[in-house]
Amino acid sequence: MQLAAEADLSHVALTDHDTLDGIEQARNEADRLGLGFISGVELSVDHDGINMHMLVYFLEPGDGPLQSRLESLREGRNDRNIRIVEKLNGLGYGITIDDVHRHAAGPSVGRPHIADALIERGYIASRDEAFDDLLRSGGAAYVERVRLSATDTIRLARASHAVPVIAHPVTMGLTRQGYSDTFRSLTNLGLGGIEAHHPMHDLELREHLSGLASALGIAATGGSDYHGVAKRIYRVGTGTGDLAVPASAVEQLYEQQRRATDTLSL
Repeated sequence: MQLAAEADLSHVALTDHDTLDGIEQARNEADRLGLGFISGVELSVDHDGINMHMLVYFLEPGDGPLQSRLESLREGRNDRNIRIVEKLNGLGYGITIDDVHRHAAGPSVGRPHIADALIERGYIASRDEAFDDLLRSGGAAYVERVRLSATDTIRLARASHAVPVIAHPVTMGLTRQGYSDTFRSLTNLGLGGIEAHHPMHDLELREHLSGLASALGIAATGGSDYHGVAKRIYRVGTGTGDLAVPASAVEQLYEQQRRATDTLSL
C-alpha cells in the first residue's frame, strides 16, 4: 500500500491467488494513506478447454458461496506444488517443498515460489527464466491443476456480490475473433470485465480489448500485476514503464458493482 501511495495512485486492489488473507490489513493501511481500496482474489479457471485467470473484485473475507471454495482450491494448489517439485527433482533440480514454502508469505503457495526456490539454489536467475524453461504450461516440470470452470466462478462470484473479470487475456493465446467469441459467451453468463490494461499487452491490444469491453457493456479494467519486491520486473502503477491505467477502469468497475447490487436487490 505504501508503494501504491508513492506511485500516486488513486486506487489499489489486492487480489492474491486463492486467498483473501491480508485484505483487512491492506484496507486499513490504504485508508490511512488515503487510497481507494478494492478487495478481491485471483483464480485459475477453465472455459471450453481454455485456461485463464479470473479476478474477482469486491469479494470480501467471511462466509459466502465463493469464499467457501477457496480452501479446497488452496489444497489442490498444494498437491500440485508437491508434484511439480517431484518432477523438478527428476530433472536434477534439488529443491524441496520446504524450500518452496520459505518463499511464501501466506497460505497461497504456487509456481512463483517454486521459481524462487530454484533461484535460491542457483539453478536459474529469475522467475521469468523459470517459467520460460520449466514452469509454463507445457514446460518440462508443468503439472495441470484442478480448476473451477469459468461458468461456476462467474456464478459463485455474482452470488457473493462480487464482479468477475478476465485477467491478462493475452495469456489465453486467442485470436481477435477468439477473444470476441469467448468474452461474448462469458458476458452472457455474467462476466463483468476484461483486464485490458496490463503490462503484457501492447498499446494495440489494450485498445482492442477496451473497445471489445465497451461493445459488450462490461468494464475495461487494468493493473500492474505487481507480485512483490524483486519478484518480477513489473512496478506498482506502471507495470514495465509505459502502463497507465485510466480512471475510467475504476469507474467502470464500480459501475459493474452497482449493477450487480441493483440486480440482487430486485
